[in-house]
This record gives sequence, C-alpha cells and structure tokens, in this order.
Amino acid sequence: MKTMRPFGVALLAAAISAPAIAQEKIQTIYLNPFVGYQYFDDKRDLDEEFTWGAGLEYRFLPQWAVEAVYSRSEPDRKNASGDVDFEEIRVDGLYYFGSQNDKVNPYLAAGIGHADFDGGTVRTPGTEHDETRVNLGGGIRYNLTDMVSLRGDLRAFHGIDESTFDAQVSAGISLAFNRTTGKSEPAPAPAPAREADSDGDGVPDSRDQCPNTVAGAEVDRDGCELDSDGDGVVNRLDECPNTAPGTKVDATGCEVVTIETITLYITFPIESAEIAPEFDDDIRKVADAMKDDEEVSVEIAGHTDSTGSSDFNQKLSERRAQAVADRLVERHAIDRSRVTPVGYGELEPIASNDTADGRNKNRRVEARLQVRR
Repeated sequence: MKTMRPFGVALLAAAISAPAIAQEKIQTIYLNPFVGYQYFDDKRDLDEEFTWGAGLEYRFLPQWAVEAVYSRSEPDRKNASGDVDFEEIRVDGLYYFGSQNDKVNPYLAAGIGHADFDGGTVRTPGTEHDETRVNLGGGIRYNLTDMVSLRGDLRAFHGIDESTFDAQVSAGISLAFNRTTGKSEPAPAPAPAREADSDGDGVPDSRDQCPNTVAGAEVDRDGCELDSDGDGVVNRLDECPNTAPGTKVDATGCEVVTIETITLYITFPIESAEIAPEFDDDIRKVADAMKDDEEVSVEIAGHTDSTGSSDFNQKLSERRAQAVADRLVERHAIDRSRVTPVGYGELEPIASNDTADGRNKNRRVEARLQVRR
C-alpha cells in the first residue's frame, strides 16, 4: 500500500495536466462517485464483491475525456477464511458519441491502472501483491441537468502480471463543478429578425412606398424605381436617360416629337407631275415651317387615284413627290438633305375612287413635318 500511493498521486496529476490542447478549450470537469460489483478471475480464489470508488474526469473536447479513478473492495476468499483488501488507481481515456448538451451520452473507454491485493484480516503468504491491469469497456451518461448526471459503466480488466481477467459493473452520479470555454470565440449574437419585404427590393414593407416593384429593378430608399433624369419615366424603361429638365417626353423617356402633316391639294394633269402656280402658297407654308426650325425635316408623300395600273400609279406618285421636293429646294433654298420624296401610288386613298370628286382628292401631295412642340 505504501508503494502504491505515490504512484497513484502521480497518475492523478498526469490525468489532469496531460492534454496540452485543453488549455485552450476546457469544457467540463466531472466528479464521478460510484458503487458497483466486482467479479474476479477464478485464479484469484476471490468471491464477487461490492465495490465503490470515485473518478475525476476532464472532458477537454466535446467527444474526448480523460479520467483518474480510485476504486476499493473487500472480497472474501472462496477456499479459505478471511478477506482481501483490494485497491486500484487507474487512468482511462473516454470517447463520447455526442456532446455535453446531448441528453444521453454513450461512450467507449480504455485505460491502464495499478491494483493492490492485500491479505486483509488473514495474512497468508503470497496474498499480498501489486498488479498492472488494462481495461476496456463503455457506458452511458444521462444528463439530468447541466450540472448533474447519472452514469452507468461496464469494464473488463486484464491483469498483465498473472494473465487474469476480471470485470466490474458500476453506477454513479456525476457532478459538473467547472465549465468554461477558455479562449474560444464567443458564439455570435443571433442575427436580428428581418422585416418582411414582399417584393424583394431590399426595402421592408413598413416603409416601402412602391410595394409591387418589378423584380430586379433599382429602387430608392422608399422602394420606388429610380428616375435619374426626373422625366417621369423610370430608369428601367427610359431609352433617353439624360433628358434635359422640363422636357416633355413620351413613354420611353424620349423627347416628344409632334408630326404635323400639311396636306397640299395640288391638282396634277392626268399622267402629269407638273405643279400649277396656284399651289405656290401651300408650298411656301411648308418652306416657312422648315425655316422656323432648322432641325425640322419633311417627307413629301405623293399619291394618285386608282385610274391606270398600279405600277404606273406608283411611278407617277414618285414623280409628283419629287416635283414638290425640287420646288422646296430650288425656289425656297431648303437643304435637300432635309427633304425626302416618297411615292405611295394608289395605296393610301382619302376618298372613294368611284367618283370624280373622290379621285380628285386622292391625287394629292402631303408634306409630313416632324415639328417639336
């Protein structure tokens, strides 16, 4: 016994200080008192006997722990009177299949220890000896609270010196008297609950003034689509994104251009493109409108009635349109690049071709001006 105690103290110290990584992540230290039943190999000539003891367990990682254990028993001899004082100190390694927070914690265990068999009340030569034993087994820890748990354990022991095989079953209560996370980073604070955003534009419903924004559209802080040039047409639909302030725009965000059509009722002789003098005033009106705005262009559209073939009428309408275009350029000094003659033949009548009056109206030239208003 005297030689065993210094060795036991050394084992306890080693159990507490062995894993260097525990300095960083200490999880739980358990005090594990227990009671159990000890079964001895037939070679020992000892009866099964009640046993008791305690362990100091250091769980340095969620799945790993090391434990220093002291146990004691006083088994009777089978074939002789008296009993034997049995003591053991051992160090075990434990592997848990879960973490400390799990209600049920099964584990596997293995270890090595030093046992002392003392002759007890009857001193018989050879009954006092020390022995090195290794063990293998497992058990279950059941957490009642964060600090209190129950533990059941089953072990098989092999005595190396005399090749014996013993067993022990035990149950106990465990107290967790130290729990810390060491240098580990604290768990991040839970993210605040996000407000509802029904249209997914990044602006919560509580302040979204445009709650049905099209998916993917750029929005301002109020959840409304951006209109960078302030023309009333959002960027997503604005084909002219840099419109000057105050400019009247259409649905595409571009400046409104008014098409003003001046109809020239120019009577042409049959099969002729010659312009009569009485139409000079009408042509002058077109020229004046173009001179008022140097950016205005004009399409001179020539038309015919349905008399004659369509091919002939097409060519005749082109000659009539060209005649008016030449008059604008040659007499009124309008740049030819601003004047486009187009013949439409008999395709766009404005009156019935079944009457002479209707055919007369259809033989016309129109000046279509693009004027900014």
